[in-house]
Amino acid sequence: MKIKIFGKNIEVTEGIRNAVEDKLSKLDKYFAEETRVDVTLSVKRNEQKVEVTIPVKGNIIRAEEISEDMYASIDMAQETIERQLVKYKKKLIDKKKVYRDDFTPDFIDSDYDEEEEDAIKIVRTKSFGIKPMDAEEACVQMELLGHSFFVFLNAQTDEVNVVYKRKGGTYGLIEPMFD
Repeated sequence: MKIKIFGKNIEVTEGIRNAVEDKLSKLDKYFAEETRVDVTLSVKRNEQKVEVTIPVKGNIIRAEEISEDMYASIDMAQETIERQLVKYKKKLIDKKKVYRDDFTPDFIDSDYDEEEEDAIKIVRTKSFGIKPMDAEEACVQMELLGHSFFVFLNAQTDEVNVVYKRKGGTYGLIEPMFD
């Protein structure tokens, strides 16, 4: 794996760099050698945040952990990534959602028991009419419904978009991107 470490409001010391590389090197057994891993370390007040992003063809494997100690956040991020990989291995690799070249042969060939309680179960399906509107109008509709996201047909692009509520009372817009 090729690990790139970035710092926001923090100087990435040799000790922190070594801790990140040591912890994330435990993930080598899962990923192909050329896999890129982006790590962003940031500090805000007493929050020590670690974001790990691993782009694999067609998907992104990501963990974000916050604690009062940077080293603890690094540990938690590594554990989160590992848990995600084991939990979703069948769904990612066996169902052809990710190319097998992204992972090591040992990981692909290994069997992990999938716990029944961790299985994703869709318990309700909703259908609703979609009317064209702009993103601002969609945000108003979302607020009126009391939801944290809202699916709508963007009047400008004629594509299905999603607006969502972000931390801090701001909004986000998700637009489709076709390769």
